[in-house]
Amino acid sequence: MFKRSVVLFLALLIGISMIAALFITPGFKQKKMGGGDKLAIIYVEGMIIGGRGQVGLFSEGGGTDHLIRQLHAARDDESVKAVVLRINSPGGTVPASQEVGEELKKLRAAGKPVITSMADMAASGGYWLAACTDKIYANPSTITGSLGVYMPYSNWEELYKKIGVRQEKIKSGPHKDILSPDRQLTPEERAIIQDMVDDMYNQFIDVIAEGRHLDPAKVRQLADGRIYTGRQAKEVGLVDELGNMYDAIDGAAALVGIQGKPEIVEYGKVSAIEALLGAQNSVNSDQLILQRLKEMLSASPSAMPQSN
Repeated sequence: MFKRSVVLFLALLIGISMIAALFITPGFKQKKMGGGDKLAIIYVEGMIIGGRGQVGLFSEGGGTDHLIRQLHAARDDESVKAVVLRINSPGGTVPASQEVGEELKKLRAAGKPVITSMADMAASGGYWLAACTDKIYANPSTITGSLGVYMPYSNWEELYKKIGVRQEKIKSGPHKDILSPDRQLTPEERAIIQDMVDDMYNQFIDVIAEGRHLDPAKVRQLADGRIYTGRQAKEVGLVDELGNMYDAIDGAAALVGIQGKPEIVEYGKVSAIEALLGAQNSVNSDQLILQRLKEMLSASPSAMPQSN
């Protein structure tokens, strides 16, 4: 009886593994609209983080590895004349945003314009990417801006004292446990972190000033961390046009001289559910805002700087 149960359990485990492998097998999908030259659409969904990003059973998004593969595919496809970057993201880490931004610049240097289409939200690191493109479209109520950098930190020292927890560390240097939640930052450590944040903030300013052809002093006035609607962003020069993704597609087609409806190539991951149902990933703006608030309230001993 025991052996039979083990066999059944292993068979069930193998079956689940095979189904999971079917669902998460990566690939590329293409959606055609008419004939002629092609435009590629690349989606940036969710938090922008390094590596593989947010990998789930039915979706994959936000990871720099995944995005860069798509950018390279668009660059290497001679029939693709321009790229529409569809951004629906509250931001992410500074290194990840910077990494994808540099790849966008390389794509443009290869002679392929990149047009941004902002969805519900394209803030913080999402705007970093947009600033590296040729033109930005946003909906009037798109949430964008949040230009800046922060590094989360919480001090739980008093709580630890109340519950009788005392942490001790044997460390190789005085700053090895910097940002540890069990003690306060020293003035020297606070200065170290502030210098890091300021350096990354200055890099962000340079990206916006260069990409938007704005005076750095004006960018600093705009980049105080506040958020803007798409309409407000257009008024201050952070957005070029108000419109949806299809307006951006039309603008990209006109930019490269495509007559009529171009053929659209949508790069992304194909799952069995999408193949069977034709489902497209979507992110609710309320969920993104909630995710952003949770992130701002969270803390980690080894916090990654966020473009904010």
